[in-house]
Amino acid sequence: MLDTRELGRRPGSQRTVTLTAEAPAELGIEILGVPEGSEVSFDLRLEAVMEGVLVSGTASAELEGECARCLEPIEDEVTIDIQELFLYDDSQDGHSSSDEEADEETDVRRTEGDLIDLEPLLRDAVVLALPFQPLCQDDCPGLCAECGARLADDPDHRHEEPVDIRWAALQDAVLPDGESDEK
Repeated sequence: MLDTRELGRRPGSQRTVTLTAEAPAELGIEILGVPEGSEVSFDLRLEAVMEGVLVSGTASAELEGECARCLEPIEDEVTIDIQELFLYDDSQDGHSSSDEEADEETDVRRTEGDLIDLEPLLRDAVVLALPFQPLCQDDCPGLCAECGARLADDPDHRHEEPVDIRWAALQDAVLPDGESDEK
């Protein structure tokens, strides 16, 4: 939670905030994400506007996961841009539960008194910034489909061509003298 009390509700007032917080659980996608409890660094600017507080800046965190092709561990860092308007929460002034339901449908974020919850904003931004299929290197060849060997470790990895079962009985056939089975 981020406190906006110092801004007041004076449009045009602003302040910068640099803070570090612990990453929440399950921040990322299934095979790549920010480890729970690791540090997330925020460098933000809070600006009071007529409707609420405009939060803009960056967030940085370490990533851990595995390659989508070869399953090797990946360690990386992500820096994401953040920009979101948090509308003032005027629940004491007639903000009803039907307004809250409408906010959820339109993805409108609101302050909670003088506090801003950055977790949903961070969660959305991180998930959108991550690659759909993370790779350990851009040209990762992956794993062998037959035996599971990592192809980056053995680029010349090959298996014998499988024999078509329809022709397997002919493989042991002996040709008459003078004829060759090689062409």
